[in-house]
Amino acid sequence: MKLSFRKLAKISLVLVYLVIVAGAVVRMTGSGMGCPDWPKCFGYYIPPTDEQTLLWEPNREFEKGQVIIKEEQLLVANTNFTSTETFTDSHWDLYTKHDYAIFNVWHTWIEYINRLFGALAGLAVLLLAIFSLKYWSTKKRIVLLSWLTVFGMGFQAWLGATVVYSVLEPVKITLHMVMALVIVAMLLYIIHLSKVTHKKLQVAKSLQYLMGFALVLTLVQIVLGTQVRQFVDEQIDLVGEQMKDLWLKDPTFQFYVHRSFSILVFALNAYLWYAVRKRKLPLNQMNWVMGLIGLEILTGIAMYYIDFPFGSQPAHLVLASILFGAQFSLVLDVINPRTTPKTS
Repeated sequence: MKLSFRKLAKISLVLVYLVIVAGAVVRMTGSGMGCPDWPKCFGYYIPPTDEQTLLWEPNREFEKGQVIIKEEQLLVANTNFTSTETFTDSHWDLYTKHDYAIFNVWHTWIEYINRLFGALAGLAVLLLAIFSLKYWSTKKRIVLLSWLTVFGMGFQAWLGATVVYSVLEPVKITLHMVMALVIVAMLLYIIHLSKVTHKKLQVAKSLQYLMGFALVLTLVQIVLGTQVRQFVDEQIDLVGEQMKDLWLKDPTFQFYVHRSFSILVFALNAYLWYAVRKRKLPLNQMNWVMGLIGLEILTGIAMYYIDFPFGSQPAHLVLASILFGAQFSLVLDVINPRTTPKTS
């Protein structure tokens, strides 16, 4: 059962990362408002595939909560009824969360798939928490962390709703991203705690502190990156999606800080990689960290000098989240080292 629990924890982690990937695609395609309501999508559990579904028609059955677009407004049916030959105002309420009333089938389904991944990840985390009860007599911390992750997923879902209701307010998008990383960290800690202690690894305190500092730098970089992305989104609104060469023509101060900060991140982690190899420490995560940083730098260069080639933006974000996970796992191993026997 304990081995099954660890597998479920790893599956949950993969699903959370899939949500991050899907969220990155949503941002790249501008699909964040593809479903203007929450948790349903235009009032449906399975969203429409054509705009005709969202238009008022005579002699048609409507269900309570169903959404239509009329005169560039979202209207919500307040009861079950069959429409007559003329539109009846009393059957409809104006959707008041926001005034965004645009249907784009691709945006709708991209956002809907993102929500499906979120629901699947939430279900996996709930099952993980239920399975964790087996540890109550031996490792209560695993149980508490597992249920805390469930509440974290619930809070993340609420944040997702507020992002929609705010029509993609940048601050709330940033909080949404940071919360996703918090969930990743909790799942990694659960996986770490559920390992079977086999032998201890001695790592100098100075290296432990530096690895912790490198993790903090990565988190700061991610936050700075979301601010740069906010600026890019504003430029897209101003100059259009086709004028990619103008998106970073006159960047903000945060962009230069973000770009220069990457040099510090690379230099510190390069030193850590050298120190780990010199001391022959079995910390394979350090190789992943350096590889991910290299790819991060390449995607950053591509966006600035090659005018945002297709996929570079979501790749940059996803790589950053994986980098955070690799560094957090590394910090866990050096602060409270545990390794698993080959038989497990």
